Amino acid sequence: MSEETADWMAPPDEDILELMRSEDVFAPDHVDDAGICRGPDAAYRCRELAKRGLLRKHAPGLYDLTDLGERFLEGEVDPTELESTE
Repeated sequence: MSEETADWMAPPDEDILELMRSEDVFAPDHVDDAGICRGPDAAYRCRELAKRGLLRKHAPGLYDLTDLGERFLEGEVDPTELESTE
């Protein structure tokens, strides 16, 4: 991950992305099961990460890591430059 942080980021975001990296498609409930944050908070963070292009939403509650998300975790993307798509 980049050393930079952005105002839109929250503490569990990197852990959520790392967890998503380990699976093909993932649900916020799995984030809760992993003890990263509560399910409703995970659902909100997944929506925010999807707005920035780091996750792709396949269906309600089903996400996976995008190529941009992979590059972010590798430290190749500055999160302060990621704009919301909404």
